[in-house]
Amino acid sequence: MKYLLDVNVLLAAIWSHHSRHAETFAWLPGKSLVICPLGELGFLRISTNRRAIHASMDQTRILWERFLEERNVEHIADDIPALASHPRTSEQVTDHYLADLAAKHGLKLATLDRQLTHPHAELIT
Repeated sequence: MKYLLDVNVLLAAIWSHHSRHAETFAWLPGKSLVICPLGELGFLRISTNRRAIHASMDQTRILWERFLEERNVEHIADDIPALASHPRTSEQVTDHYLADLAAKHGLKLATLDRQLTHPHAELIT
C-alpha cells in the first residue's frame, strides 16, 4: 500500500519537537510515501507561520527536501477538481479532498486526524 501524507503527518514526521513526532516517525519505516502540491504547500505554510512552528523558509525547505530524498517520496498531481470532493463542514475541506485524491490514485491518506472518517483515510496511532 502507498500512502498520501496529510499535512499533519508531514509536520509531525519532519519537526522533531512536534508532539506526535515519535509515533509518526516510528510509523514511517517500510512505507511507500506519496505527496501532492496541496500537502507540500500546507507544510511550507504552517512550518513558516509565526503562530505555528515559525521556522525560516530556508530551514523549512532544506528539511523538506531532505525528507523527500531520504524517504524516496513520490509526487502526484492535485488532479481532481476542488468541487468534486463533498465535505460537510469547512474543517473537512482539505482532508476530504486529500482522501478523495488518494482514492483516485489507489492510495490511502495517512492522517493524525481522529475526526476524519473516509474509507481512504488511515489513522496513524
